[in-house]
Amino acid sequence: MAKVSSTEKEIILIAPCGMNCGICSSYLAYSRNIPKKRGKVGHCIGCRPRNKKCVYIKCHCPLLSNNSIKFCFQCDHFPCERLKHLDERYRKNYGMSMIENLKIIKLDGMEKFIKNQNKKYMCLKCGAKISVHNKICYDCKK
Repeated sequence: MAKVSSTEKEIILIAPCGMNCGICSSYLAYSRNIPKKRGKVGHCIGCRPRNKKCVYIKCHCPLLSNNSIKFCFQCDHFPCERLKHLDERYRKNYGMSMIENLKIIKLDGMEKFIKNQNKKYMCLKCGAKISVHNKICYDCKK
């Protein structure tokens, strides 16, 4: 079996909606083996690895459901109302835009997007990733 590079692992964690699952608090807790706590600490392996494509949009999007597109920006209706609603919530609550993420991926490419995400969400103390949801580093707890 071929070894998967760290860049390939990070690409797999970019959901169709533009969410970087690698900075999600549920993914970080799962990947760091932090015990689940109902209502406080969730676990998720990411949308693509668990074959959900996109938890919030897939069941409402026939193009994602039948694998016609890989990312929402590939759709003629981008951004759809469901994505706009999700984006608005993330802008307000977490200071992140999935629509902007998708525009960057489309314009600059995946590798540049991931490089910028790694820089933006890097813990200044230990260099690990911090969560977009709670701004906590799950490695050093700062």
